[in-house]
Amino acid sequence: MDKPFSFELLHVDKHTGARRGRLHTPHGVIETPCYMPVGTQATVKAMTPRDLDDVKAQIILSNTYHLYLRPGHELVKEAGGLHTFMHWDKPILTDSGGFQVFSLAGINDIREDGVMFRSHIDGSKHFFTPEKVMEIEEALGADIAMCFDECADPSKDHAYAVRAMDRTHRWAERCQMAHTRKDQALFGIVQGSVYKDLRIESAKTLASMDFIGYGIGGLSVGEPKPVMYDMLDTIRPYMPENKPRYLMGVGSPDCLLEGVLRGIDLFDCVLQTRSARNGLALTRNGRLMLRNKTFEHDFAPIEEGCDCYACRNFTRAYIRHLIKADEILAAQLVSMHNLRFSLRLMEDARTAIENDCYADFAAELLGRKLF
Repeated sequence: MDKPFSFELLHVDKHTGARRGRLHTPHGVIETPCYMPVGTQATVKAMTPRDLDDVKAQIILSNTYHLYLRPGHELVKEAGGLHTFMHWDKPILTDSGGFQVFSLAGINDIREDGVMFRSHIDGSKHFFTPEKVMEIEEALGADIAMCFDECADPSKDHAYAVRAMDRTHRWAERCQMAHTRKDQALFGIVQGSVYKDLRIESAKTLASMDFIGYGIGGLSVGEPKPVMYDMLDTIRPYMPENKPRYLMGVGSPDCLLEGVLRGIDLFDCVLQTRSARNGLALTRNGRLMLRNKTFEHDFAPIEEGCDCYACRNFTRAYIRHLIKADEILAAQLVSMHNLRFSLRLMEDARTAIENDCYADFAAELLGRKLF
């Protein structure tokens, strides 16, 4: 392959337009649609790289803002880059810190040239510009880097959303100018909050900049799910067909299915591991709160038919015991299962798309109220 990155659109479901693709990167091929486990601080919580291989993860996500604060991007670069530092030889995507512009709004200051963050660790101040973010992401060395953007609060009015969107576009231009690594793909991010006219404008503007791929940001940040789906339907005609589409921070089972239905190729979410640490397991028959007494004498696996390590070897009763005893292994086993559940869901979605039966596949599962 001459180019380090390429995206093949292998098949489009003739009834829904759901997409089956293949994204080539320097660290391997990603079959899409794909769910990406989140390793915010260069680790997927409660999972080793060997565990991630076992659940068949294709790519993981790490966080630029957090890794900049601790341990520092220069240290990661000194270690040989993020792949070497965390001993993960498959693709990695780093987000840019744009979500932290939203999530840490109370302790940061947004300006035209960048964002002044106040560290949530020690209160120290750090100024992020598009150029600085590109420096950090290039030092981390992930296969895919995201542009620095402003993720606007959906409760803000139209005028505010316009300012945030325009700033995101200007920052995208600056990111393109500052980004130099040829072995790292730079993705632009569509913003526009919950306003259709802005979402369309942002999709058109970013498409004209010819990024290798496109994130869709600022959704699943407080607005109702039907609004998110409406925004995806709205921008779909304006997204380049030959480029991968990444719905950022979204990954509950229902949202995975609905997102694929609307032409999304990549997803990420912390829900799988966060809920696991609370004893909540995802299954195709709905959620199981494994700490509940009803599972005390239940010697079935978390989910019949699941091929994860937890389901192959342990019972609900045993895992409940671990949870009640506050044992670390509980979080590990349920995390393994929840990640494998989501990855299997996307594997089956790919097969359904290839067979032009994604509508029936999604409808049957959504009817079970998975989440």
